[in-house]
Amino acid sequence: MNAGGSSPIRIGVSACLIGQEVRFDGGHKRDDFLTGTLGKFVGFVPVCPEVELGLGVPRESLRLVRGQGGATRMVANKSGADLTDAMNAYAERRAAALARLDLSGYVLKKDSPSCGMERVRVYGRAGMPARDGRGLFADALMRRPPNLPIEEEGWLNDPGLRDNFIERVFAYHRMRALFASRWSAGALVAFHTEHKLTLLAHAPNAYAALGRLVAAARRSERAELRERYSADFMAALKRLATPARHVNVMQHIAGYLRDRCDRDSRRELMEVIEEYRRATVPLTPDSPLGAALRHRLSQGPDLSRTASARADAAQSRRTAAPRLGACQPQSRRSGRRAGTLRAIGAVPRRSSHEV
Repeated sequence: MNAGGSSPIRIGVSACLIGQEVRFDGGHKRDDFLTGTLGKFVGFVPVCPEVELGLGVPRESLRLVRGQGGATRMVANKSGADLTDAMNAYAERRAAALARLDLSGYVLKKDSPSCGMERVRVYGRAGMPARDGRGLFADALMRRPPNLPIEEEGWLNDPGLRDNFIERVFAYHRMRALFASRWSAGALVAFHTEHKLTLLAHAPNAYAALGRLVAAARRSERAELRERYSADFMAALKRLATPARHVNVMQHIAGYLRDRCDRDSRRELMEVIEEYRRATVPLTPDSPLGAALRHRLSQGPDLSRTASARADAAQSRRTAAPRLGACQPQSRRSGRRAGTLRAIGAVPRRSSHEV
């Protein structure tokens, strides 16, 4: 499954999380969600930094310690051997190699002195360890490539954080597929338009800001535009969607269906959306709300095609008249420009339900 990209989705993962017996004691930390659910849709690229460093299985356990000057060091628990320099050099090489594999996400093992993303124990000379460390490999990985969705497996037990991570993985894959092609300003407009509802569920203000960036695409340097759009797009999706914003999005969808449903059907749909707002029904495919949306959408237009058609129409207008004549009346030029900007969210519509 490639979720809109031309290549399979690949996710880097700490090898122990998919059942490989690579831990210091010869065991593993197999995660059922990764292997039983997510693994049906993606390919895994397993990595165990400690094994790849040549430490073997089983091996002496490692820890992070606070060295002189406050620097964090990686040492072996019993022998006291300092592996910091070796691990840092390996981590830089491995992170660079992984960046060339077009990964769409990464899942790290929590609490690991090599792979822990945050709150890893750092031991001092005495007292309780501080929970303020980051694994040495994780640190190198998170500095490149930019915008890559990265999460620890522990946080994937939270349904909201798990949904957010998976959504970002698939969106990142689609975005990378766009920018890996001979993309045009029109293609970026289409991509942005197709992700309108997704962005509105996460960050309505970011959707509008990205729209302004897209609107200026033809006047922007391509590499800078790609970097800015990619960073801001992924930052917007990292913000958790809220029930209020989900309601806003569903009201947008109901608006698209206005001409395809009778009054009773529209009222029924709005009643179910209101029940979701009051937290009496969940937003899941098998809930009453999910069933109602599926039923109404089966009667209405394909929203992704509708979005693409609007973007194609806007692109056709720009191709037919790439430059508005300087002698053209200001009111006409302003009206057409505002209409195009509203289509991609660069300026607000007169009536808005954004939360």
